[in-house]
Amino acid sequence: MNSEQNYIEINRQSWNNRTDTHLKSEFYDLEGFMNGKTSLNDIELNLLGDLQGKTILHLQCHFGQDSISLSRLGAEVTGVDLADKAIESAKQIAKETNSTANFICCDIYDLPNHLDKQFDIVFTSYGTIGWLPDLDKWANVVSKFLKPNGQFVFVEFHPVVWMFDDSFEKVGYRYFNSGAIVETESGTYADRTAEINQQYVMWNHGLSEVMNSLIKSGLEIQALDEFDYSPYNCFQNTIEFTPGKFRIAHLDDKIPMVYSILATKKNNS
Repeated sequence: MNSEQNYIEINRQSWNNRTDTHLKSEFYDLEGFMNGKTSLNDIELNLLGDLQGKTILHLQCHFGQDSISLSRLGAEVTGVDLADKAIESAKQIAKETNSTANFICCDIYDLPNHLDKQFDIVFTSYGTIGWLPDLDKWANVVSKFLKPNGQFVFVEFHPVVWMFDDSFEKVGYRYFNSGAIVETESGTYADRTAEINQQYVMWNHGLSEVMNSLIKSGLEIQALDEFDYSPYNCFQNTIEFTPGKFRIAHLDDKIPMVYSILATKKNNS
């Protein structure tokens, strides 16, 4: 299928197309961020712990808010993203906030051709692996860039969420990975009324697929947690039941919306 073969180009354009809208959106609150507000949530902060003096590789970093937030906590951070427009913005924001965060523009499968060092922590979060067709390749990249005993910190939307149609009225997609899902959207999760249209290519990945890819790449799972809310208001028909925590109004607390994994690279891998 053509769009599956060209998914990198399609998705790069898709993210480039959204970047300006995202930079201006309330969702990303760039003004608050520039004034020192963190973009990180409790879920990942609790997993990351004390970052003073740590080196962090942040995969699929968009325009770098989380990368810069991590560097504000004392880490030496390298952010990676596919979209050149997002990375240009990340570099500009880092400059304006006097951040030491560095940024690399490339597809993460291609990262070994752009970077040659290992990190204390590899971090990736919220809406990342759905853009990747092959999780074994992804997990190998994670493992390659981790020091022995280094930690992988991962927070992602729960695969149950991606089974539903956009309004969460019915199950429209398979839980398990059955190949590329090619769609077109108008607007974007950060601003549904934005006058932009983009095609994109995604894959659904169940929990066992994620876990097994990490285990095969020599990572030891320390913790898997599931959460009945999203810290982001990026879905339709949501209700903010407590500040900064969102659920699908008519599903209440019945479904998992986010999960997290903490894993350690074994010494001998």
